[in-house]
Amino acid sequence: MRFPVRSLQIGRSDQAKLEKSVWDDQYANALLMTDNIKENVKIRYRGGHTRYYDKKSYELRIGHRSIHYNVEWDDPTMMRNALSFRFFEKIGVPSPRTRHVYLVINGVNQGLYLEIEGVDRSFFTKRKVNTSSLLYAINNNANFRLIGEGGKRKRNLASGYELVIGTSQELARISRFVERIHTLKGRRLLAYMKKHLDIPEYLRWLGGAVCTGNFDGFTQNYAIFRKKGSFKYQMSPWDYEGTWGRNSYGKLSDIDNVRIKGYNGLTQKLLSFPSVRRQYRKTLKEILERHFTVSQLAPTINSLHSSLMPALMADSTRKYSTDVLLSDRQVILDYIAKRREYLLRELEKL
Repeated sequence: MRFPVRSLQIGRSDQAKLEKSVWDDQYANALLMTDNIKENVKIRYRGGHTRYYDKKSYELRIGHRSIHYNVEWDDPTMMRNALSFRFFEKIGVPSPRTRHVYLVINGVNQGLYLEIEGVDRSFFTKRKVNTSSLLYAINNNANFRLIGEGGKRKRNLASGYELVIGTSQELARISRFVERIHTLKGRRLLAYMKKHLDIPEYLRWLGGAVCTGNFDGFTQNYAIFRKKGSFKYQMSPWDYEGTWGRNSYGKLSDIDNVRIKGYNGLTQKLLSFPSVRRQYRKTLKEILERHFTVSQLAPTINSLHSSLMPALMADSTRKYSTDVLLSDRQVILDYIAKRREYLLRELEKL
């Protein structure tokens, strides 16, 4: 299979600017060529620990639209993000579209990358959704708790979020939401959460994160948004490389590495109510029976694997051996079978 080519031209001064700002997220100027169409873009590095790697990932801004080019360095077969987002779409959670491409920078082929649609205003416009608020969960302080990473009470309850759409009032709103779910009790708390959260959609998102085994997906690596005229928050997944049997560093992970309830404060509050727990049990059972099965997912996995293998085996910029590349398909299939069995057992205890 031939993959599309994305060609970037970056001037010497902009390249130097990019190299100096690996961690401070400053944009440099570049020219993107796609199918003989040239566009002026802004470019910066993206990611967490992956910025330490020689081969890096990028975010491009084209007007009000963003595109991400992920190197997927810790995912041997580069399938996990793409597979995750397709899975989330199947279970009714809006997710980025992806495609594999060759990335060429200043005439040098950088190898295969995953092109990921940015979750931004353009993302929602394509889906005919009018949004008044969008926040990115950028670090573990987006855990829906009063306590932060260091075990101390947060000074700013919105410190885990980056504002993308809306005014600064949206940061105040999410702070108030986090505070209220920890101060209200009983029926008042449940009524508040029903008013300010799309609970059925949240439980589908939770089920998706639990099935795929994204340890980081509960306290960061998500987008939270509100439709215009609605008080209710909804969720969209982001950065699902460390899933389907491997962690975010590419190491094999245990089947029970992510518990059935996930890890954030909002889920804890929701599942403290028997009615919501029953709703989650029903939602997750449906996902496990209809979507998270080897028979449902194997065709997509096999198709991705067979299309990517020739390019991956020929890509000298990547670190994995042929044996790992060939066996990773089975790693994912085995994960689905074993993870499904584990979650069905845990479902009985929920």
